[in-house]
Amino acid sequence: MEELVKMIRETGIPFAYDHFAEGESPEPPFLCYLLPGSDNFAADGKVYHKGASVHMEVYTDKKDPELEKRVEDVLDAHEVFYNKSETWIGSERLYEVLYIFGWEA
Repeated sequence: MEELVKMIRETGIPFAYDHFAEGESPEPPFLCYLLPGSDNFAADGKVYHKGASVHMEVYTDKKDPELEKRVEDVLDAHEVFYNKSETWIGSERLYEVLYIFGWEA
C-alpha cells in the first residue's frame, strides 16, 4: 500500500486513511481513502492476483473542477481505471467526489 499512499500524496491534498481524528480535519479540500474490500482476480478456483478496492473521497466546500482534474491527472498518470460519483452532504456542507478503483496488493 506504500505505492498507493505515494500516489495519493502526489495530489497535493491533505489526506488520511478513513477519516481525520476529531478536531483535526483540515479546511477543505481534503481527501480520505479507505480499502473497504478486496478486488482479487481468480484463476482455477484460487486467488491468482490479490487486490484491494480503493475508495478515494475528495471533499470540497464548493464544486472545484480544477481540483478534480488534478486528482484525475494523477490517477491517469498511474494508469488507474476509476469510476467517479459526486454527492452533496448537507449536514457537513461539503461536496464529496468519490473515486473507486482497484489496486494490486
